[in-house]
Amino acid sequence: MSARTYESSVVAGPGGVMTDEVGVITGEVTVRTEVTGGQATVHIQYLDADEWYEIEGSPLGPVDPGPHLHQEIVQAVRQGMPDGLTAFHPAT
Repeated sequence: MSARTYESSVVAGPGGVMTDEVGVITGEVTVRTEVTGGQATVHIQYLDADEWYEIEGSPLGPVDPGPHLHQEIVQAVRQGMPDGLTAFHPAT
């Protein structure tokens, strides 16, 4: 089963984005959504950094593998996700 991977660079909104490994990340970031087998794993990194961090609440599932899920996550990052994905509910 092949994975679908989507990436976008954005500015994290108020409160930043909560990660499992390092807490809140703020500022310019890259968001990566990887969908495999009906689950989406979401990572974030500071723009042009080497390290990736998993957003708290990842993986999501079951999800539709289309790019619209990634765009919804990116929009949520722009608005700020200080609680990670715990309050995120993709459109159905």
